[in-house]
Amino acid sequence: MSLWDLFLSAAFVENLPLTLFLGLCTFLALSKRPETAVGLGIAMIAVMGVTVPLNQLVYSALLAPGALAWAGYPEIDLSYLALLAFIGVIAAVVQLLEMLLDRFLPGVHAAFGVFLPLLTVQCAILAGSLFMVERSYTLTEGLVFGLGGGTGFALAVTMLSAIRARLAYADLPAGLRGLGITFILAGLMSLGFSSFAQMAAQ
Repeated sequence: MSLWDLFLSAAFVENLPLTLFLGLCTFLALSKRPETAVGLGIAMIAVMGVTVPLNQLVYSALLAPGALAWAGYPEIDLSYLALLAFIGVIAAVVQLLEMLLDRFLPGVHAAFGVFLPLLTVQCAILAGSLFMVERSYTLTEGLVFGLGGGTGFALAVTMLSAIRARLAYADLPAGLRGLGITFILAGLMSLGFSSFAQMAAQ
């Protein structure tokens, strides 16, 4: 698979919220306004584009079986620490992003509210690193996969926020207002994105 195919697959065929159903908490909560959704999308691209290749380096240089051969310990296997190490790297990157937003884009930082620190434990971000290990991606493949996954999440949350913004003027039945219609929209979008998997299988 070429790098371009890997990017498209991560963004569309294996779309994190709409195909793999990962990261739905922030996907639904921060899709009320397009401005917030775009900010979340940019944050996801940045965090996944940095953490997946960083975690690939950590895993391949320190944690994988035989990775410590350069230090004279080829028999040591620290792969069981991968989950803790990945979460630590993600937490550091999210903290850095939060400080940068607070310093340079306080409006975007305020719009995120409590959800920005929650990116530390965002299952979609952690899944990117876990998929990287499971599929034995190289550093370059990890970077492309991380950027593709973040781009797919950004595209999905921006599309949902745009539809929700239009529906604010619709006369919906009382039982469908709020999260009711949002779940229906997410389901319909998921059906649409599942067609990419069928196209890729041809």
